[in-house]
Amino acid sequence: MTSAQILAGKHALVTGGGTGIGLAIAQAFAAEGAVVTITGRRQEVLDNISDLGIFGQAMDVRDESSVCNVIAAAVSARGPIQVCVPNAGIAEGGSLHKTNMEFWRNIMSTNLDGAFLTIRECLQSMRTTEWGRVIGVSSIAGLRGLPGAAAYSASKHGLIGLIRSLSEDYMGQPYTFNALCPGYVDTSIVTRNQATIASRTGMTPDAARQLMVNGNQHKRLLEVEEVAAAALWLVGNGSQSINGQSIQISGGQTT
Repeated sequence: MTSAQILAGKHALVTGGGTGIGLAIAQAFAAEGAVVTITGRRQEVLDNISDLGIFGQAMDVRDESSVCNVIAAAVSARGPIQVCVPNAGIAEGGSLHKTNMEFWRNIMSTNLDGAFLTIRECLQSMRTTEWGRVIGVSSIAGLRGLPGAAAYSASKHGLIGLIRSLSEDYMGQPYTFNALCPGYVDTSIVTRNQATIASRTGMTPDAARQLMVNGNQHKRLLEVEEVAAAALWLVGNGSQSINGQSIQISGGQTT
């Protein structure tokens, strides 16, 4: 152990931790000495991650019993969860007048209900400790509405509201609650949305990708490591007064 390992001896849980932003955060935490539980829907994806200190367990954040059982098992195996990162989410768009209830509920149950369940269950053990951090992964869509993404934007606004309320509920206690709000990040979500936008609008795939690139103020896609670095800052020394914040990571001002 070195003095640089700011999370040595702490247990972190990251949902959607098998790919993209979630995996980058999990790897950053493990490099700082944390024991990390990552969850996702597909066990085979989690099993392919062999990083030291990272343990994968399939979990569906939409299913209350799945969330309760998996988090309880993680606590039993690796101790109280002191860093909770509800990151699992889906980003799909469409015109509201074409949005059916099934689509709406899938977005909400994954992005908002899943975050609520994850945080609730992690708090059960976190509150037995003297230090804890909850970092919700929202989006710039949680700060301003994105065209063609009403359901997604609403779910990410809801996550920020949840985080802000919890920061008030636990004010003065040794736990903080913050949200990261990245712009467009170079992950498989951008790749999938590139095809979706092209199909819906008639754009070329390259033009659809450029549309997302231009959505970031500095006109480039973010790297997952940039989001992970912000998460590390929120668990690091001196972060105890950062609470109830929505931190934009988008290359400039977006609101």
